[in-house]
Amino acid sequence: MENISTNSILFALTLTMFAGLSTGIGSLIALFAKKTNTTFLSVSLGFSAGVMIYVSMIEIFPKAKESLEGYCSSPGMAHFYTILAFFFGMGIIALIDKLVPEYENPHEIKSVEAMVPKNRDKNLMRMGMMSALAIAIHNFPEGIATFTAALKDPYLGIGITIAIAIHNIPEGIAVSVPIYYATGSRKKAFWYSFLSGLSEPVGAILAFLVLMPFLNDLVFGLIFASVAGIMVFISFDELLPTSEKYGKHHLSIYGLIAGMMVMAISLVLFE
Repeated sequence: MENISTNSILFALTLTMFAGLSTGIGSLIALFAKKTNTTFLSVSLGFSAGVMIYVSMIEIFPKAKESLEGYCSSPGMAHFYTILAFFFGMGIIALIDKLVPEYENPHEIKSVEAMVPKNRDKNLMRMGMMSALAIAIHNFPEGIATFTAALKDPYLGIGITIAIAIHNIPEGIAVSVPIYYATGSRKKAFWYSFLSGLSEPVGAILAFLVLMPFLNDLVFGLIFASVAGIMVFISFDELLPTSEKYGKHHLSIYGLIAGMMVMAISLVLFE
């Protein structure tokens, strides 16, 4: 693999930080909106899923296979290892989801209206803190995905960053609303939500430091295939179900198709 420049690393890290800290956008929506804009969230989450699915299957998976072909005895063997890494990525994110209790899972749908209690409840603070912790755990592999993609292909990294940033908006709502109603402090609610996204760039930095001495086309191909698996799983397990719960079925599908179209056009334009 070619030498990686400092500018490429900084660019990839900047994108990863933007994607992770977009939980703050969700926090601002939750704290200052009078009602949840379900149409916007439904279409946006569908759009994010469309971007992730399209780019994973059309762009990332083939690039992973191409990287592995130089290290395998045949194209068929490279394809086999790409498939293994793809489903390994799915297994990792599925395991993380399994370890998060369902009632504290930040991907369970939340709305501003439904989370307004009549009396201040200290248990809400625990809910918000556990949601922040769960989001931090979820965002760790997402940070690796964003960083790795941006390192290999800046334009691809931008598309994935936008998708994951949209994906993180409902997570900001899940953290900030219960903390706000437990403490009465918008400032605390915002900062806890904002900081929960820091695990994304932290995950990227740690992964890069650990893997940097071994970073070649073989390692990169395996990581890239795993990233594709992670993003496809997130799309089907989190984004599309949440999109449908926030709005009508067709809004979710329209957003999905729009995301695929935008990603397809951008890949052609910047090829």
